[in-house]
Amino acid sequence: MKQITIISGKGGTGKTTLVASFAALAKNVVIADCDVDAPDLHLLLHPEIVKREDFKGSKVAAMDKTKCIECGRCEEACRFNAISDTESGYAVNPARCEGCGVCVFVCEQEAIRLKERVSGHAFISKTKYGTMAHAQLNIAEEASGKLVTVVRNNAQRVAEEEESNFILIDGSPGIGCPVIASLTGVALAFVVTEPTMSGLHDLERILDVTRHFGIATVVCINKYDINKENSRKITEFCQERGVAIVRNIPYDSVVTDAMVAGIPVVEFSDGAVSDAIREIWVSIMSTIPMVPMD
Repeated sequence: MKQITIISGKGGTGKTTLVASFAALAKNVVIADCDVDAPDLHLLLHPEIVKREDFKGSKVAAMDKTKCIECGRCEEACRFNAISDTESGYAVNPARCEGCGVCVFVCEQEAIRLKERVSGHAFISKTKYGTMAHAQLNIAEEASGKLVTVVRNNAQRVAEEEESNFILIDGSPGIGCPVIASLTGVALAFVVTEPTMSGLHDLERILDVTRHFGIATVVCINKYDINKENSRKITEFCQERGVAIVRNIPYDSVVTDAMVAGIPVVEFSDGAVSDAIREIWVSIMSTIPMVPMD
């Protein structure tokens, strides 16, 4: 069983659009949406949730008022202003608490403890293209890298149970913790970029990440024909890095039409974009050994 992660280095390059089409083209695949901060793959794959679990990725201070002597040391120590003196005494504001534990340390009465709080939810769902592992981090919560690991572990378990050929991972944009959690241990990183200067800048950053972890990497320039000069610069940069560009995808408004309809573009249209995506998929399958085409 092999794993491939589709990443972008930045948002808006068409990464999730390609993942949805790859899912439609794949055979015997498990899909993992690891963009837990802003997941949107479900808008195209329409999963039906069969299992839901709480994700407890952070902690919050909880005060035992039967032990509290209202000394105020916790309020003085809290740099996040999460503890304040109210009409009923000192109280913790969970929205401000970062779970650092300094209040627990300074409280001589042992009136404060850290308790786990639900930071999001992880799901196992069924789609017409295969089983999908995905998640949603709650608003303003952290620990997205931990939740990505939960999603990948769920996908791994399902793939083993279903004897799937490989796992198709929709990674987060950027180069941060959730991206690294999406990349570790995969057979191939497929990077989607766009012909803009910011696209080139962020491509350079994400290639630094994949090189650091020794992950085989290929690149695709999406909407390459909207700025052929920048596409040329990206091509030259990839050549200098020794990274292959598997195929460029032309711009076509039919992609927007497919997104509005909530259908992967390869199922929505048989135009130039769909042909390019199919060629890319064939190339990916030839790049990853031991994964059958049918």
